[in-house]
Amino acid sequence: MNTNGHGRTGCRPLLKSVSIRVHPWLKWVLLIGLLPVQIASACTIPVFRYALDRWEADPFRLVVPKAWATDRDKVKLLVTLRGNGLANVLVEESGDPALDRAKWLFPHDDAVLSEGGLDADTLAAVLDSPVRRELLQRILQGDSVVWVVATKAGGESEVERIASRLRFLEQVAELPAQNPDDPDSQLGPGPELKLKFSVLPLSLDDAAERHFAAMLAGPRHVDFVKEDIPFAAPVFGRGRVLGAWALEELDDLMIEDTSLFLTGRCSCRVKNENPGWDLLLKVDWETSLASVGVEETIAVKETAAAPSEPKAETSEVVQTVEIAPAAPDPPKQVGLSWLTLGGIGLAVIFALAGWRLWRVR
Repeated sequence: MNTNGHGRTGCRPLLKSVSIRVHPWLKWVLLIGLLPVQIASACTIPVFRYALDRWEADPFRLVVPKAWATDRDKVKLLVTLRGNGLANVLVEESGDPALDRAKWLFPHDDAVLSEGGLDADTLAAVLDSPVRRELLQRILQGDSVVWVVATKAGGESEVERIASRLRFLEQVAELPAQNPDDPDSQLGPGPELKLKFSVLPLSLDDAAERHFAAMLAGPRHVDFVKEDIPFAAPVFGRGRVLGAWALEELDDLMIEDTSLFLTGRCSCRVKNENPGWDLLLKVDWETSLASVGVEETIAVKETAAAPSEPKAETSEVVQTVEIAPAAPDPPKQVGLSWLTLGGIGLAVIFALAGWRLWRVR
């Protein structure tokens, strides 16, 4: 098919040779008419769920000395790491003859997460930890955003401050309305879509979590862990961290803006054009998400098929119940919808265009 500079298919615009002057107010009518079409075609999946469905976790890099290729114990460890297929790690052999230790590097970055010797205990500590397992469980259960709050001993008040703000946001925030007929807004396998924020405490005093704390702080804030600076980081998707902030700088407005951004419409679908970095997690995301979807489907079917149990006769108990005033019914929408107004606007423009053509004959 010929391409002539008018697009991939070579389509020419209709009425190319006809110049039509449109009254300024008609331009506004056209804009209003096309606006709902643009909105309707936008992806309505929230950022956190779009990331869970479509953004694969970037791999960390483990750079090892070339001399380790002849060390049987090291080779055995690396073969196990390469073969497990769970953790997002790539093993690279260094070309630097002076390198005598292993280096763990952040994805798409030369920032060092950790460096030193490598044995079974060290490898296990880098790949997994109790807080990471809890984080995975929450994500697979459908939590929208998990705020991991890293503190020293006595930091419970900061954890509660963030948790209190998130409880408030859960009451006032809403997920974008989903259109099941929109092919661009179809959810992938996984938990039920819901709005849920949670807080996951992390102790900076816990040696088992030092590697995870460094991952969470990210390549630009490794000093948080080195200097024991309390911080918080929101995690979403397949272990994606949007950012990390020292608790002394993290106020309610920052918590609100970050949380609402992650639960709003996904406007930028290219992962690497979004801020953030990934965590190292030991999980097969595709299998785990598919299993969660199957389990929820079975649970729903079993609940629907279960016979209702007869109510046991009980003596009447007097209870005091506070009854809140009923919320007023939402006002009924009166008038024409946006799509109707858009159609009318387009009809007016085409009618005027036809009249203009008829006049110039």
